[in-house]
Amino acid sequence: MRVPSDDEIRALHAEHSPTPEAFDLVYTHCTIVSAIALELLSRAPAGIDADLVRAGSLLHDIGVYRLYDRSGRLDYPRYVRHGILGRDLLAEQGYADALGRICSCHTGMGLTREDVRIQDLPIPQDDYLAESPEEELVMFADKFHSKSRPDTLVSPATVAERMGRFGEDKELRFKSLLTKFGEPDLRSLQESHGYELD
Repeated sequence: MRVPSDDEIRALHAEHSPTPEAFDLVYTHCTIVSAIALELLSRAPAGIDADLVRAGSLLHDIGVYRLYDRSGRLDYPRYVRHGILGRDLLAEQGYADALGRICSCHTGMGLTREDVRIQDLPIPQDDYLAESPEEELVMFADKFHSKSRPDTLVSPATVAERMGRFGEDKELRFKSLLTKFGEPDLRSLQESHGYELD
């Protein structure tokens, strides 16, 4: 499986970003999620593909670019589509499905076919659940940074509370991954980016 380098990934973001502001928002978030994922990986169970985690975390939100219109506005009502749009974009570029799955399975704590149906989400009815440890790690790391304005780092307690709003099963899934991967050290990111911790 060919895994792109950091430079190739940055170029892919630049190619698909509709505006410099969109690039800054999405690519910066992806680099922060990558830093969190790789820090967690240093303490994770053995056997996880570090290169796939690195590339997957840098690419997990690339589908967001396809939700911008020509005027540079983001289509928030259809935002949940960004994962499958990212999977499709990477497939079009010839990348392995292992990278595309990281895109399509990182939303929330994963979406079930039932979630899609009950919430009437604008995506095909299917299960979008992280299965491999690499998919789980990227999904988990993603929860600790919000690219809302202003950007914030998110504490485990706040993540658990947010996931609980979508059902007890989502909160329990988050807590099980917290046990598996541990709590990320967000202090260095707070200092280097000046982000608040929520």
